Amino acid sequence: MNIRKTKIPEVLLFEPKVFGDDRGFFLESYNQKSFEASGLKRSFVQDNHSRSVRNVVRGLHYQLGQPQGKLVRVVVGAIWDVAVDIRRSSPTFGQWVGEELTAENKHILWIPEGFAHGFIVTSDSADVLYKATDFYAPSGERSLLWNDPQLAIPWPLNDEPLLSQKDHAGISFSQAELFE
Repeated sequence: MNIRKTKIPEVLLFEPKVFGDDRGFFLESYNQKSFEASGLKRSFVQDNHSRSVRNVVRGLHYQLGQPQGKLVRVVVGAIWDVAVDIRRSSPTFGQWVGEELTAENKHILWIPEGFAHGFIVTSDSADVLYKATDFYAPSGERSLLWNDPQLAIPWPLNDEPLLSQKDHAGISFSQAELFE
């Protein structure tokens, strides 16, 4: 498995070895030894699966109290996945990384604890699977405004975004509760 650092070194892009022929393909979507070889020692406690249609924006979500690291991949369709560093003590505080994850490229994105996470669906629909390092805790859940001008994330939108009520009500980066 090839492991590539993004412009924020803690956010990693995993490029699995794909073994394919005319019958289909095989890949390891997670291997603890490969994951730990990248310097990450994490246990995953929850797997999540979402399906969304084109122009759905989910995020930017994070949890206080029980922060979640996420290992994200797409099994159907395509997304543009975003991680925002919301750790005040970090040299990359307020910076973001965006990566295209597709069923075709089979890339997997590691988003550490202390980051807000979101994505936009760029195909007709997308099935997104992700492993989490802690359980979902509704009391700690927070949402940053997906289009906050301070973050200036250039979402690849072709039309109006489709948002949940929670994401419509996201808090601006400057007023949000963040990590120290």
